[in-house]
Amino acid sequence: MERGAVLERLTPRRARLRWQLGTVRAVREETPRAKTYVLSLPAWPGHLAGQHVDLRLTAEDGYQAERSYSIASPPEERDVWLTVERLDDGEVSGYLTGVVEPGDVLELRGPIGGYFTWQAADGGPLLLVAGGSGLVPLAAMLRHRAARRASVDTRLLVSTGRVEDVLYRDELEGFRADGVVVHYTLTRDAPANWSGWTRRVDAAMLHDVGPEAGASPRVYVCGPTAFVEAVADALVAAGHEARRVKTERFGPTGG
Repeated sequence: MERGAVLERLTPRRARLRWQLGTVRAVREETPRAKTYVLSLPAWPGHLAGQHVDLRLTAEDGYQAERSYSIASPPEERDVWLTVERLDDGEVSGYLTGVVEPGDVLELRGPIGGYFTWQAADGGPLLLVAGGSGLVPLAAMLRHRAARRASVDTRLLVSTGRVEDVLYRDELEGFRADGVVVHYTLTRDAPANWSGWTRRVDAAMLHDVGPEAGASPRVYVCGPTAFVEAVADALVAAGHEARRVKTERFGPTGG
């Protein structure tokens, strides 16, 4: 997930983090517009599910472009996975999804962020709400849950334009076997046999997904700014404690 200046969060000072070089070990196509890059970073200190990294590209003339991406891999995975969705006219995302291949070297620093994180020891219930590529850090949480064989009550709601835009579709279906309740809603086009929702996330949908506010779930909402604000407002209006509704949002950056 590519973010912009809107994501200046309360995190440790980035000056303490050092840039390091990571080698792309593999590239996986997730959707027609998104790919996951598996990176080996010898000096990687480890991370928590929900954290992100800064990635920097440097051109031959010295021009640099920097973006932040959520970490898709669980803490149990030594390699760092970054899922990048190509943005229209995206400067960095276009280069990554169109040029980068196994063997290439990328410059990163991290992990960054301590607020939007979840560990199996934190418990639940757990409600995860994703808008588009906002699924990336939430998938890291689900992978961590699976790796720890946790039985935490977990609900996932994914909102995308079309079914082919859903990241990690096969893996999400596999999480069902581990007890994760997975819901989808499509806001643009739905196939003829679609049985899920076909509208934007609203209060009624969130109520149906659950858990109810009385269960005091840990809630994580990630996606575009307008999406996150609407979902968070609906949850608080339904009685969820604002302090338990953690949000991460991203906005236009120029790609």
